Amino acid sequence: MSLVSRLKQLKDARFIVILSVIGPGFIAGNAGNDAGGIATYSIVGAREGYGLLWALVLTTVALAVVQEMSSRMGVVTGKGFGDLVREQFGVKVTLAVMSLLVFANLSCIIAEFAGIAASMELFGVNKYVSVPLSAFIVWLIVVKGNFKQVERFMIAISLVYLTYVVSGFMANPPWNEVAKQIIYPKLRMDKDYLLLFITMVGTTITPYMQFYLQSAVVDKGVRIEEYRFAKYDVYIGSVMTGFIAFFIVLATGTILHPAGVIVDSADDAARALYPLAGNFASHLFALGLLNASFLAAFVLPLATAYGLSEAFGWESGINKTFREAPQFLGFYTAFIIIGAGVIMFPNAPLIKIMFLSQTVNGILLPIVLIIMLRLVNTRSIMGEYVNSKRMNIITWITVTILILLTILLLITSLFS
Repeated sequence: MSLVSRLKQLKDARFIVILSVIGPGFIAGNAGNDAGGIATYSIVGAREGYGLLWALVLTTVALAVVQEMSSRMGVVTGKGFGDLVREQFGVKVTLAVMSLLVFANLSCIIAEFAGIAASMELFGVNKYVSVPLSAFIVWLIVVKGNFKQVERFMIAISLVYLTYVVSGFMANPPWNEVAKQIIYPKLRMDKDYLLLFITMVGTTITPYMQFYLQSAVVDKGVRIEEYRFAKYDVYIGSVMTGFIAFFIVLATGTILHPAGVIVDSADDAARALYPLAGNFASHLFALGLLNASFLAAFVLPLATAYGLSEAFGWESGINKTFREAPQFLGFYTAFIIIGAGVIMFPNAPLIKIMFLSQTVNGILLPIVLIIMLRLVNTRSIMGEYVNSKRMNIITWITVTILILLTILLLITSLFS
């Protein structure tokens, strides 16, 4: 066999390994662009135009740093985040963290079904049809499928996010001006600008993403020798997250900002696009919202069920049956029923629910980040895979900034 043929075989084998480990990071990243995330990016574009795109680029880097640690802990230890918290910090800390996680995630699950209802109403489908149907599909695929099938399904629907890229290009933005505002941003210190900046960071990096990612890596069975390839999964997912958010801001910043249109949600943005950009652009935006809400409706209940089951030492895993993992699949089922059920009530207080979820996530994120850094630097847990000195410097700077921004977000949320 010639040297060229051997190199080609090695390259092909490497590509197959990369494909085999891609999934958890890609899905976790894209699920971060949920209904609340799309609403935030739409508001940022409509109110600030391209003025906060520079922050989105930096936030994407921060997301990659945090996600890489979660994935590495899962691969090295073979345990989910809830498992490690219970083993290293005891029952009291575990109960406190899990209580916050359940409350925050349940609020977000309700918001995702609200996103499904709102987006389907833009296509003329009543929420009393769309919400129960989508809840049943979300439940059936996970409960009746295996890990590989569920993962492939979620990767496939993640690709629907590309509708936002089409929307961004359709808006025909002035690319020179976009590049100029990224490279030479005009910073302001007024309250509205800072609040949008902090909220954008807070919606891009959320606690449930870390719980899901680490547990999914363990459930998938990624081995330590495969981790150098699994890092690609994390980085691709993070870049994809920032890429999609970039085009959401681009579309709304190009069309809605110059027209002075103020929006308060993603479905508001889709409606506002209709008279300004036409039916097709409006429907593309609504389709993206539906997809985002649908994907997060899978990931959020899974992240919560994983975290609770690991924290209390119960069996968990998508490949398990109800008999093998009754608590895990029971929690998953309950969260879907509650999330969809609340939306079925007329005049459900969705704004208050989303406010509460944002506030609780604001409290939980600094706690999760500090615990993560403690765990990932414990040699008895991570062995030679602890953070290097350079990685610790980068991570601590990133995490300190995220914690400060989260505290600011929490303060402004409580007192605004």
